[in-house]
Amino acid sequence: MAYLDIYLAQLTDPFRIGLLIALVVTAANTAPNLNRWIPIALGIVFVAVLIPFSIGANATINTTTAVLVGLVSNATILAVLLAAKVLYSRRARG
Repeated sequence: MAYLDIYLAQLTDPFRIGLLIALVVTAANTAPNLNRWIPIALGIVFVAVLIPFSIGANATINTTTAVLVGLVSNATILAVLLAAKVLYSRRARG
């Protein structure tokens, strides 16, 4: 399976998106006590490793490949979620 196919499949995975939405909410709640970027970075790695090892990758996909492409897809999804959060915050304020 090509890297682009894996990437696109991971971008549309609802479980991955749900975990990353929970990550954004958790990072927003812990921002006053912790740096916001430490939980986000750890969460990106956690989700990228969790899904291939718990659910299992496809037999044709190497687990290492799934994790590495998962890091990129998680960063992409998270960038969209954080941009949406910023836009929502700006709209709510003014």
